[in-house]
Amino acid sequence: MFIVENYGLAILLCVITMLCWGSWANTTKLTTKTWRFELFYWDYVLGILITTLLLAFTLGSNGIEGRAFLDDIKQANTGNMVSSFIGGVIFNLANILLVAAIGIAGMSVAFPVGIGIALVLGVIVNYISVPQGNAMLIFGGVALITLAIILNARAYQKLKSQSTLKVSEKGLILSIVSGCLMGLFYKYVAGSMTTNFNMPEIGKLTPYTALVFFAIGVVTSSFLFNTIQMKKPFEGMPVSFGDYFKGKIKDHLIGILGGAIWSVGMSLSIIASGKAGPAVSYGLGQGATVVAALWGIYVWKEFAKAPAGTKPLLNIMLLLYISGLTMIILSK
Repeated sequence: MFIVENYGLAILLCVITMLCWGSWANTTKLTTKTWRFELFYWDYVLGILITTLLLAFTLGSNGIEGRAFLDDIKQANTGNMVSSFIGGVIFNLANILLVAAIGIAGMSVAFPVGIGIALVLGVIVNYISVPQGNAMLIFGGVALITLAIILNARAYQKLKSQSTLKVSEKGLILSIVSGCLMGLFYKYVAGSMTTNFNMPEIGKLTPYTALVFFAIGVVTSSFLFNTIQMKKPFEGMPVSFGDYFKGKIKDHLIGILGGAIWSVGMSLSIIASGKAGPAVSYGLGQGATVVAALWGIYVWKEFAKAPAGTKPLLNIMLLLYISGLTMIILSK
């Protein structure tokens, strides 16, 4: 199987993860305006599963190092497969709650609260689990990225200063719960994997196998979480499975593309964690919030009509973000 052999390549893959995680949501802007997110989500999770299976049967099954995907499944300990599966379930619930929080409380509240908590909690949990890298640099970098996320939120607040959208207690609670769950899911996937990718331990999973069971957890739990979301949406009228099958082929393909983009990011993060360590790999990936902000600033022109004082905030945000990433990269 394909294994990352040097730290530089591992960091490059983490940066690609950040770009993927910060970019997949753009696909929701490409669908038909009447295509609801609850319907989009079915194709999104299908894209995640398809991508992990493709990687498992290609990169995860070729080469002389490690253990091939099908061979890995045959020897895998049930507890480790369940651990990755649970990681997928936790991520799925966190992701759905985050989207709901954005709809209720707005981007300026949901993202800094949800992803901010996920970033800090995720790095702490993963570092305790596998303490690789200089703790001072890792947590210093996380602190700077968190400040960047807060400034991003402040910029959105300025942009929405004339908006009727108000912060609700429900939206804030959903953001907090989402952030706590998002900070925990990665640990379950990483914990199911072998620590030595070249000579995998008996019973443990290779990263490619862990990703497949993670994806199965995402898809399986969607039949509960997304079905509930369809019947009792946080916003708008209920939708049915009949509405899903009435969708245009273009909308279905775009949803699959969104899932594939996110899944590539997740896969590269897990593959890179062998050299970079779970804390560094996860921490860099969660910098995706600011990548998403860059899309909003330069592509979707969300800040074109922002009030005075917004641009300096955005510039400082970018500086903090780059500085934080640099510290995390230099931590190992």
